[in-house]
Amino acid sequence: MKVIHLVAGELTGGAARGAYWLHQGLRSLGVDSLVYTNSQETHGDTSVVSVSRSKKDKIISIARSQADQAFASVYRKRQSGMFSAGVMGADFTDSAECREADVVHLHWVNGGFVDMKHLAKLRKPIVWTMRDMWPMTGGCHYAMGCEKFTTGCGSCDQLGSQSDRDLSRFVLNRKRKYLPESMKMIGISDWVSEQARQSLLFRDFDVRTIHNNVDASEFFPLDKALARQLLGLTTEKKIILTGCTSAKDTYKGFGKYLEMLTHLDPAKYHLCFFGKLDQSIADALGFDYTSFGYLHDSISLRLLYSAADVFIAPSLMEAFGKTLAEAMGCGTPVVCFDATGPKDIVTHKQDGYKAAPFDAQGLAEGVEWVTGEADYQQLVLNARDKITSTFDSPVIARQYQALYQEMLA
Repeated sequence: MKVIHLVAGELTGGAARGAYWLHQGLRSLGVDSLVYTNSQETHGDTSVVSVSRSKKDKIISIARSQADQAFASVYRKRQSGMFSAGVMGADFTDSAECREADVVHLHWVNGGFVDMKHLAKLRKPIVWTMRDMWPMTGGCHYAMGCEKFTTGCGSCDQLGSQSDRDLSRFVLNRKRKYLPESMKMIGISDWVSEQARQSLLFRDFDVRTIHNNVDASEFFPLDKALARQLLGLTTEKKIILTGCTSAKDTYKGFGKYLEMLTHLDPAKYHLCFFGKLDQSIADALGFDYTSFGYLHDSISLRLLYSAADVFIAPSLMEAFGKTLAEAMGCGTPVVCFDATGPKDIVTHKQDGYKAAPFDAQGLAEGVEWVTGEADYQQLVLNARDKITSTFDSPVIARQYQALYQEMLA
């Protein structure tokens, strides 16, 4: 059985890394798995084929990505955030790798990597793992409460459009024209799957849930004192860790995180951040803090997760929540909202705490419970066990292997 995974974006982060871990898990089971990507980083893995190998290829890849984004840029009142048309991309179906594959497996394929019309040419089983809402929408990656993807899009709020026949309607109709109905649509959480079942595009498709995976051999607990020493964290306070993104990514809920802090005592907690942190905001918080910036390697992330007492995930909308699973793999309990993807990962008061959506004070109460009232060592053990038993790459790979075999039978 030969499987080709179409994966857009650098394999060092985001959805692409989850797809790469799945690929590795499948190969460990004996599946002839291949990654076809536009990532410049291939990890020296001969089972990864990049279309961005030469300088010319890289320029073409960047140009396609910019061109795909340009369709939305004509809407001057559009909201910030990514909006993808899915009309750019080289014809991967002509590649030897695709011709030789028994199963084509799509993951995150935006950024000008895959043109939807090429999917209509395939005459072999197709699996599409939905790593955000884009496969089912007219271009947005998260609908943020808008339900127009259930009726056909148009007059798109994120585009700032008042026309029914706008880009979002065009993109959705184009998908309806080209997407084969025999595809298996896989949500990485129950929430994603349910959104797909409600969508105009996929309500008659076979939609299933196979959770996202984390590599438990990369994310495992380290001695907390040693981790803090190696990171230069000398504080005696409890450490609250969170990952930061652009404040424009409202679905990540950083505003809720800031509101949560107003309910906590700065004398008790030291804040740690990784990712993109606005220095001026951090300086005004009134808490001691350390910002580690972007961490691109698993060793640094593993140290930071292990050093923390609790990981906060304040997302308002999340397909899964890979950082939650990574933190739990390192034995760090998670506090999140009982909503969307994260609610599948955390079991309330067993390996973390789920606050009522979207109550910032509830997040603060979760922090206090995890770091004060709970049997902390039991939480640590439960968090690690949850990841190894439910979300580890080999566990998820076996579920996909069974799906491929079913489709090829």
